[in-house]
Amino acid sequence: MATFGSVTLEVADPAAAKAFYEAFGLGPYVDVRASDAAADGFRGFALSLVVSQPGDVDAFMNAALDAGATTLKPAAKSFWGYGGVVQAPDGTICKIATSKKKDTGPVAREIDRVALLLGVADVKASKRFYVDRGLAVAKSFGGKYVEFDTASAVTLALYPRRALAKDIGVPLEGTGSHRIVISGDAGPFTDPDGFAWETASA
Repeated sequence: MATFGSVTLEVADPAAAKAFYEAFGLGPYVDVRASDAAADGFRGFALSLVVSQPGDVDAFMNAALDAGATTLKPAAKSFWGYGGVVQAPDGTICKIATSKKKDTGPVAREIDRVALLLGVADVKASKRFYVDRGLAVAKSFGGKYVEFDTASAVTLALYPRRALAKDIGVPLEGTGSHRIVISGDAGPFTDPDGFAWETASA
């Protein structure tokens, strides 16, 4: 089974980005490196933080805003739980959510799970592409959602690009670089939607 190593965000100011992700709580989950590649609008992906309860969502939202993020969707209840969306100063979009609607314990800034959500043109085609490169499917809901068993700190999942843009509250349109690189032992390659993979360094 192929493994998924890490997520590297390409940013204009690596020192500032590193400071933001450390303050926000995503420091252990993402790397940053310098890039001046042009990118405009929706970059086709989001990072999803799953936490235990609504108070934890609020704590992460506040930490992100205090560190310089902007709100795309204020935290609110929905039929599936409670969550909100912020955009980091480097442009990366982060969704923070829980399936719970009420707090059941003390608020804690602890992340249960991080997922890299890729917005793709054809979920079924991208699923086949990744399976052919050795990734194992953990969950699959037809053309709506696929999650891979990545055996790493970050889960990889596929969404239709339009559905992901709607979910995180941004317009669908975007051009230029994704400004993200994924590493793992299945690379190097570029997937059908232009997401680049590198071979993970030992």
